[in-house]
Amino acid sequence: MTFLDMLRAAERQNDSMLCVGLDPEPAKFPAAMKGDATKIYDFCAAIVESTADLVIAWKPQIAYFAAHRAEDQLEKLVAHMRRVSPNVPVILDAKRGDIGSTAEQYAKEAFERYGADAVTLSPFMGFDSIQPYLKYHGKGAFLLCRTSNPGGDDLQAQRLASVPGEPLLYEHIARLAQGPWNTNGQLGLVVGATYPAEIERVRAVAPTVPLLIPGVGAQGGDAAATVKAGWRASGGETTAPIVVNSSRAVLYASQGADYAAAARQVARQTRDLLQTARG
Repeated sequence: MTFLDMLRAAERQNDSMLCVGLDPEPAKFPAAMKGDATKIYDFCAAIVESTADLVIAWKPQIAYFAAHRAEDQLEKLVAHMRRVSPNVPVILDAKRGDIGSTAEQYAKEAFERYGADAVTLSPFMGFDSIQPYLKYHGKGAFLLCRTSNPGGDDLQAQRLASVPGEPLLYEHIARLAQGPWNTNGQLGLVVGATYPAEIERVRAVAPTVPLLIPGVGAQGGDAAATVKAGWRASGGETTAPIVVNSSRAVLYASQGADYAAAARQVARQTRDLLQTARG
């Protein structure tokens, strides 16, 4: 199955658009494991087990593992995801952005070492920074497009006078992802839930590519507005999938021994809220 096949299958199977982001911070762990970086796998594995039937995807953020020398725990965690929820795709949030042989090594890291189904990338260096990832058959890549941070305006909201129609930079990236760059049919875009009007604009420019949407939950993005702006269907079937990410609100729903059960409760509430918005 390609990444998009897996994404659509997980959406149907779990009736979900919710992605749980795995950003483990040992300082925020429950008391029994608080501050212990060797427990990253244990913490995340419990979250995975408690929410496996509620998600469309998993999104481990590589920095939270690498900062604690826990890359081996990330490998183990992805293998655990495969056992617990084999049909749910894994998106490695790495935001890589290099060219040539370096990009090839980053692609090998994402898809061979960690076994991810998709990866997040920065498109700033152009198509040759994306191409090495697209050589992996059926693997996905989400390009940073209109991100949720205020500083995104510094570049993403600038007009390109050299491009016909003078689009904003993020609009141009969306057009490239919908069109000439999407050589393996598995490209997607990252757009922040804190900008629903921009999500709608991206969707108009890129009507079929999947959108990875962070910012719901602790960052304050409106779930209903996000779904209205980004999700599209025809005849009851999703034509333009969205992957709405929540990390901290799920992971740290409780500081007690019941953290996994609390994570499940928040994940279910968020999943149901998104589905209600879909109608």
